[in-house]
Amino acid sequence: MLPTDRISYSAISQREPLRLPGGARMAVWVIVNVEEWNPRETMPRTVLTPPAGGSPTPDIPNWCWHEYGNRVGFWRLLETFDDFEIPAGLAINGSAIEAYEPISRAALDRNWEFIGHGFSQKNMQKVENEAADIARTTEVIERFTGKKPRGWLGPGLTETWETPDLLAEAGYDYVLDWVLDDVPVVLKTRTRPIVNVPYTQECNDVAMMLIQHHKASEYYDRAIDQFEQLYWDSRNGARVMALVIHPYIMGAPHRARYFRRAIERIKEREDVVFMTGEQIYDWYLRERPDALSAAGPA
Repeated sequence: MLPTDRISYSAISQREPLRLPGGARMAVWVIVNVEEWNPRETMPRTVLTPPAGGSPTPDIPNWCWHEYGNRVGFWRLLETFDDFEIPAGLAINGSAIEAYEPISRAALDRNWEFIGHGFSQKNMQKVENEAADIARTTEVIERFTGKKPRGWLGPGLTETWETPDLLAEAGYDYVLDWVLDDVPVVLKTRTRPIVNVPYTQECNDVAMMLIQHHKASEYYDRAIDQFEQLYWDSRNGARVMALVIHPYIMGAPHRARYFRRAIERIKEREDVVFMTGEQIYDWYLRERPDALSAAGPA
């Protein structure tokens, strides 16, 4: 199906406003992406271009760049979550559950939500069997946490033409890849609908630091600018804002403090609530109990 077959255009100004419980105006959630990069394959991203060009294997400097995030950067960022007592969504490769078990354990101990993020950090278009990859990822998360994941984020937000269909058939409630709204929306599939919970490409450290090459403080500046605008918008109905971090990017020593500053600033607003993806999904369906039945299969 084309994207327009899955979701029709809808102007947010013409919808009935959503209301968060307790008088909150806005929900904020933070997604931490933890990945395992296979040293036998081309690195998903690079910080250094090989001097002779090409994609050498092994690519030690770029593999180590990512590995630093899991060895050190994650634990630096974790202090911010602990100090401000906020939950997170852990979007994690299935293979990373065991490879970085201390990270998985730390998230589980804090009741973070585990979100499927592909079994390996590879474009879904390049996965040999997408349904099997989703099933394998689901299985390892459920085995470790005792609970099936409800949300899915494609590596690099990548999807095939069938991804929403396969996720719905695998029992997933929501996906994050469709970054096109400030509130949850419903996507049609060939069976039951699936909800897209707002994610972000703009307040995402990959876009800011690796693609646009901004200085570290851009993360704070952009996060707060986006927050203030969405907070203003929320006078007309609830809004959802996502913040995305990767331990090898925002966990770097020169960047971590800007993530902390952003969280500190947002926490000052008493009518803003921090939630996880599944909490946002459950809230949305309480507000729109007929949303799934109204959409129906495509």
